Amino acid sequence: MELSEDKKLIPPHGGYRNLKSYQMAEIVHDATVKFCERFIDKRSRTVDQMVQAARSGKQNIAEGSMASGTSKKTELKLVGVARASSEELLLDYHDNLRQHNLPLWGKEHSKAKEIRALAFENNRSYKTNMTYVEQCPAEIAANTIVCVIHQTNYLLDQLLHVLEEQFVQEGGFTERLYKVRNEQRWKKG
Repeated sequence: MELSEDKKLIPPHGGYRNLKSYQMAEIVHDATVKFCERFIDKRSRTVDQMVQAARSGKQNIAEGSMASGTSKKTELKLVGVARASSEELLLDYHDNLRQHNLPLWGKEHSKAKEIRALAFENNRSYKTNMTYVEQCPAEIAANTIVCVIHQTNYLLDQLLHVLEEQFVQEGGFTERLYKVRNEQRWKKG
């Protein structure tokens, strides 16, 4: 028996590479690896912490997206973990700037506006921000990544809101299973 698309127990899922939040998290991860290589002692535990937080942000979006077919609850949880990891990383960059007596750019700083505009490029990738991270001093590199993290966090907040609404409206796997089984029982009836 073939179930129609709206009756399938496991709906289409995945597709995380198309999510802007995933794309931005990937930029943050790549930029963090380069920032740590350039500006933080490789023996410092901070390197591991920052790279892991950046990686966790990206990987949890992907894992949540893949789990969404059978568990919206897991998807919500993992996107929440991605958001928390991103916030942890943001604080690491704030600490780095403060500890090196470097300014944290405000939202209206001219360079911050320049960096924020890059998120609207069609070819959104690390290469778009690479010059700021790989060729500029620590102040510009760190603040560039801070800007990208803020954009990523905004997108993750929006994604969490949408996922929450979908869960409330559509339920999860257990509800779909119950509905399909009941419909089959009524048909045999």
